[in-house]
Amino acid sequence: QVTLVESGGGLVQPGGSLRLSCAASVNIFSINTMGWYRQAPGKQRELVAMVTIGSGGGTNYGDSVKGRFTISRDNAKNTVNLQMNSLKPEDTAVYYCRVWAYSKIYWGQGTEVTVSS
Repeated sequence: QVTLVESGGGLVQPGGSLRLSCAASVNIFSINTMGWYRQAPGKQRELVAMVTIGSGGGTNYGDSVKGRFTISRDNAKNTVNLQMNSLKPEDTAVYYCRVWAYSKIYWGQGTEVTVSS
């Protein structure tokens, strides 16, 4: 069983920045992939950013966030961070941390991000 604790959501003006964090309850090296999805009202959940934890691990970003968002990991804290810059109103959504580990998918509770003036 993997528990995920998300933090960092909130209200920000267009063009601003936010940093989301997701801490896992297990050693990060027991995880295959870890990252973020988001879901806006009336829309399907979509990939924001994902990092592969294993050897040769890389990153994968949704097209709408490339060049603005950066995912990183803190192995000592079993945490993945999402730095979101140049935020737009269309980035408004609930952001969910997602982990693939032990042949299962785990989701966090979600943290709300609102981009509005």
